[in-house]
Amino acid sequence: MIGGTVLTNSNNETPIPNEDAPPKPNDQKDMSIVEKIQQLGQTNVPASNDSKIHCLTIIGQIEGHVALPPQNKTTKYEHLIPQLVAIEQNPKIEGLLIVLNTVGGDVEAGLAISEMIATLTKPTVSIVLGGGHSIGVPIAVSTDFSYIAETATMTIHPIRLTGLVIGVPQTFEYLDKMQERVTRFVTKHSNITEERFKELMFTKGNLTRDIGSNVVGGDAVKYGLIDDVGGIGQALSKLQELIDERKEKSNKEENEF
Repeated sequence: MIGGTVLTNSNNETPIPNEDAPPKPNDQKDMSIVEKIQQLGQTNVPASNDSKIHCLTIIGQIEGHVALPPQNKTTKYEHLIPQLVAIEQNPKIEGLLIVLNTVGGDVEAGLAISEMIATLTKPTVSIVLGGGHSIGVPIAVSTDFSYIAETATMTIHPIRLTGLVIGVPQTFEYLDKMQERVTRFVTKHSNITEERFKELMFTKGNLTRDIGSNVVGGDAVKYGLIDDVGGIGQALSKLQELIDERKEKSNKEENEF
């Protein structure tokens, strides 16, 4: 049969596959899954139809203006920004949970992500699992409430150009201004003071190959960097609490009018 999906030989024996036949729906679905794995490293996670909380994961190294080697586990900021816009516009999503386990990465990309999260109108909660290092710190504190696992760590250190020597004053001034941007953002969106944050940033002897501090779990809370120590259960409960508070406030404002 020429118009069908298979052909037969002259003796009507074993069917011969027709390479020109259109792909079946199942074949298209399999191709779509393969493409998602190649581009994002994962397939869509099945979500409950009545769930109003979106989970956004930021793992590995944050990739910005420069493409990283293919063997690096990365989170691309050009993938996150459209998701954040969609979350803000989607009326079915009432809250955002951000799960962090990142070594840091591109400073400007990290700050852009942090600013977008901080300006969302919907309730947001972050949780640091494993690590929230370097530019991951501003992302962790950009939410309405932040958690850190008891064994998780956060590395605080100055901005630098890895492997390069700062040889001209203009480069130093540029990095210094960028460092101030990070410091202002972190101190504005957390309870840590600027003096304490800079003290942790420029500590010597804490890190083997760098200056700075490695802050573990409860210490991050003690310094005012993170709001509380907890896990995924506490983070989801807090997010639901913030969602309920937002609804109550909205209903109250409507009744006043």
